[in-house]
Amino acid sequence: MIRCVRIWAGADGNSVFEEGTIDLPKGERGDVLSGDIPAGRISFRETRSGGAFAPHDAPTRQFVITLAGTLEFKTATGATFIIRPGDILLAEDTQGSGHSWRLTDDQPWRRAYVIIGPDTAVPFQKA
Repeated sequence: MIRCVRIWAGADGNSVFEEGTIDLPKGERGDVLSGDIPAGRISFRETRSGGAFAPHDAPTRQFVITLAGTLEFKTATGATFIIRPGDILLAEDTQGSGHSWRLTDDQPWRRAYVIIGPDTAVPFQKA
């Protein structure tokens, strides 16, 4: 299972989140896999250890795939969740109060941003 945290703006404009997984219903050669997900572009970024970012909205609907680093994300209401290497963040809070994050270990945050369209179906399953 691939852990995924989905974050979006609730009816009150505050970011909310739920933990789940990426659905992997298919299989071949002993593997399980998702279906194809149309994506617009991919980019990579690294933030040195100790980094943090003040409250902000996601610039667009995107997957954020963490390659290295452990982070604490926080919503405006004070709710928190942790992202670790191998986790996927499905960032859909493109408006509202947004979220902040800070690195909690001594590693840089290395990640890939995969931009997806507003109507792209995502194989997210609630935990």
